[in-house]
Amino acid sequence: MKIPIAKPRRGRPPKVARNNPDTRAELIRVGLEHLTEFGFASSGIETILKKAGVPKGSFYHYFASKEAYGETLIAQYDSYFSRKLDVHLLNKQHTPLARLDHFVDDAANGMARHGYKRGCLVGNLGQEIDALPVNFRGQLTNVFANWQDKVANCLEDAKAHNEMSCTADCGALAEYFWISWEGAVSRAKLVQSDKPLKLFLQYFLQALPK
Repeated sequence: MKIPIAKPRRGRPPKVARNNPDTRAELIRVGLEHLTEFGFASSGIETILKKAGVPKGSFYHYFASKEAYGETLIAQYDSYFSRKLDVHLLNKQHTPLARLDHFVDDAANGMARHGYKRGCLVGNLGQEIDALPVNFRGQLTNVFANWQDKVANCLEDAKAHNEMSCTADCGALAEYFWISWEGAVSRAKLVQSDKPLKLFLQYFLQALPK
């Protein structure tokens, strides 16, 4: 008995293909790469889909809108960057201020590796906040608060190690760190050099209350 062979269907891919978790992961990966270079407001979904090799129908299977996609990318970037911060700032093999130094070195090496084309996704979005969905403001604010807490805890540890004054306001210093850091990252992209990052850290450390 000859078994008939089903002919491939034309048109939209079958739903089972769109349920592949690798497709969602690829959309997130490509989106993160694209937004760290070009920002969100000017980025068309079509460009990202082309880079990822994913049809538009599959995109809307995973994300209800471009806004929902952006929220996911912010959360993913926060998760990635928080782990990077923890690797350095919680490393008890080094003194607290040395941990900050190692974090900056690692970030500088990462920017150089990508030819200074990629910056901080959260910083990029902060610069175009007026063109973004309203709810992005709160999400980005919370991300920065999370990062500031990590730096503040590292500075509190520095106080315990007598690397800085016991009266220092670590919360305010951590906020100042990130305000200045984002400017240094933008300048590094502009001049294609790690000098702004190293200069920022040098004077940040020198200005700490002793």
